[in-house]
This record gives sequence, C-alpha cells and structure tokens, in this order.
Amino acid sequence: MISEGKTILSQTTLSWSSGKDSAWALHTLNQQQPGSVCALLTTFNDETDRVAMHAVRRSLVRQQAAALSLPLIEVALPWPCSNAIYEEQFAAAAAAAATRFGATNIAFGDLFLEDIRNYRERQCEELGLQPLFPLWGMPTAELADTMIDGGLAATITCVDPRQLDPRFVGRTYDHQLLDDLPAHVDPCGENGEFHTLTWNSPDFSAPLGVQVTETVERDGFAFADIIATMTGSKA
Repeated sequence: MISEGKTILSQTTLSWSSGKDSAWALHTLNQQQPGSVCALLTTFNDETDRVAMHAVRRSLVRQQAAALSLPLIEVALPWPCSNAIYEEQFAAAAAAAATRFGATNIAFGDLFLEDIRNYRERQCEELGLQPLFPLWGMPTAELADTMIDGGLAATITCVDPRQLDPRFVGRTYDHQLLDDLPAHVDPCGENGEFHTLTWNSPDFSAPLGVQVTETVERDGFAFADIIATMTGSKA
C-alpha cells in the first residue's frame, strides 16, 4: 500500500480541515507531483455552518479553495452526528470526487496517531481508494518550523483547555507561539491540543484577510471567531 513517499498515482482528493497540516500536506503533494490534487473535501457541522472542532466558517473555507484554485466538495453533517452517518456522507463525497475528477486517492494531513491512520486506511479500502499520508512520521518540532519558515500563516481557532491554556486561542501560529508552548504540548497540536485556520501558504494565490472578533468558551473548548476582511496581496 502506497501511503507516503514521492510516488503519487493519478488524481488525489485532499481531506481539507482548513488548518495548517492539511495546507502543508497540499504543499508537499504539489512539490512531489504538481497538479495531482484535484479537489478539497471538507466536512461541516450543518447546525453551525462551520468546520467541526476547527470552528472555521464555511465562507472562509470557500475563500481558501478559491485562493488555491481548487474545487471544494462540501459535506454537511448533522449535529450530533453518529460515526455511521459520517462514514455514509464521506463515502458519498469520495464517490462524487471519483465521478467528477477521476480521483483514485485521498490524502490526509495526519502526522503520527496510528489509530487514526488505521481507521482511515480501513475506510479507504472499503471505498476502493488509495490513502496518502504525505506528512506521516515527520518530527513535529521540525515540521512546525518548516511550515512557518516556508510561508505558511495560520491562527489558532480552538484550544482544549485540558491540555493548553485557553489564552492561546486567537494567536498567530509563529515561532514565538512555538517558544511559548508548554513542553507537554505537541508543536503541531497533533494530540488535539489546538486547531488552526490557514490564511496563507506558498500555494495560495494571495493571503486571506482575517480578523479575530471574539473568543468564547463553549462545550469545554475555547474558540476564536474569525471573520474575513479584505483579501491581502501576494508579495
């Protein structure tokens, strides 16, 4: 099973969370085989019209897709959502990508959690898709520096207060933030410590203009509400 490395076959749908890891997975795939990613696939909480956990507005995800010149496959999930419903909707979206774009692969931004990878591999096998994990196994401290130095810009949209001080929510994901993170927190937040919104990357045609309007604590998490402002210009 080809799941990482530099060989990419045919067309790839990218599971797009709106955050930094999926953005850097796209950049990595573009570096390996330009044009191999044919579409982004994002699941939304239908009640809030936002990406689950990341709490990013659907309108901002659409702006991301436009900045990347990629079609966005939008999957609306009910709240609460059972795993059975999620898998049914995900399968339908993957089938749509295969029909519309000839996608035979689906890529994920996962870094090191074996149980999540195993679940995705089983799911893809049932769907007849090849799973790709372009960032898998990269040391996360090194990866965090590489993303920031490479031009990725993101804002923390969600913090789990059980793992990280909620005052980090709304902060820019930069070297200063990495320096300020407690030693027990993964630099990429892979254990669910925090989630992000990417507003610029080497693959964006121009940075998104974004602004944090407020931060709130809800359902045991701290969230930053981010809205779009004027789109920036590429230097």
